[in-house]
Amino acid sequence: MTGLSRSLSRVAAIARKEFRHLRRDRLTGGRVAGVPLMMTVLFGYAINQDVRHLRAGVVDLAGTQSARLLVQEAQATQVIDVVARAESVAALEQLLVAGRIAVGIVIPADFERRSAKGDRARAQLLVDGGDPIVLGAARGLVSLPVADRFANPALAAWPRAPTFELRAYYNPERRSPVHIVPALCGVILTLTLVLFTAVAIVRERERGNLELLITTPVQTPELMIGKIAPYVGIGYAQVTLILLLGRYVFGVPIQGSLIDLYLGSGVFVAAALTFGLLISTLAETQFQAFQLAFVTFLPQILLSGFMFPFDGMPWPARWLAEVLPLTHFLRIVRGIILRGATLGDVWPDIWPLLLFFAVAISLSILRFRKRLD
Repeated sequence: MTGLSRSLSRVAAIARKEFRHLRRDRLTGGRVAGVPLMMTVLFGYAINQDVRHLRAGVVDLAGTQSARLLVQEAQATQVIDVVARAESVAALEQLLVAGRIAVGIVIPADFERRSAKGDRARAQLLVDGGDPIVLGAARGLVSLPVADRFANPALAAWPRAPTFELRAYYNPERRSPVHIVPALCGVILTLTLVLFTAVAIVRERERGNLELLITTPVQTPELMIGKIAPYVGIGYAQVTLILLLGRYVFGVPIQGSLIDLYLGSGVFVAAALTFGLLISTLAETQFQAFQLAFVTFLPQILLSGFMFPFDGMPWPARWLAEVLPLTHFLRIVRGIILRGATLGDVWPDIWPLLLFFAVAISLSILRFRKRLD
């Protein structure tokens, strides 16, 4: 046997040994097929740049048949779904501030006269300009080719004004940092805090400290709370750093209350830390904890509305995204920073984070007790 043959034989032996190791490691085997399968199906199905079905509200000050036809024709484009009706423009703007709708349609009292003369837009579109993709989709409605059944036939030969006058709120200059920096706050907290606590329990086990902790009077809930407590301060330090950079480097204005922003951030920090803690109770080693944490990052970043509009996703993807803490925090931080929303306005996204924290910390405690048994 030549030297080359002996070398190839040793390589083959090592490869067989590595293959057997992978076959015995069921978690790695699952990731080999499961991760590409899950990611391809999920993102191929959920990621959609063609934004449809934006949540819209309507205030109809005309109350005529023609005004109702205009709304129906706007809905027929499938760009918007009317989910709310308001009595006044102020009430419609409050729905925008609270994030209940992304587009508002205002039909003025002189709608019939505008339609007949054709020299002014028939109605207004109020758009949450904080998301440039949503703003771009709403622009498609500006020149909506509605049927001129309520226009003056005598003026048909004259150029007519667009159907809608568009008013972009919160980011009229369409600056990318205004949209990206608040969301980066949530993404960075997720990437760091989940990883910090994902290795917390397995690191104690690998270093042999877990047996020492078990012999002390420390109870499991006390151990869990003590594990995440220092990282709460780290989370707040990161939030402060990102806000300072956003304000003084990228010129992102903070429209809402800083107290509300820090309270909302605190709830998200607690949820992210317990998520990492739950991963820590599932993993056997720090390497497995890193891998499990990484698998959860992609769904959170791609489905949360950070990169792609949430309204453009199909309903199954939205239901999955509603489970993820980052989805709710992006709505909270964008609402407070860009739209000046209060904690009460974003409460529909606060309580899911509190529920996530309660469930995750309970499962972590139960999992830890089971591991001790």
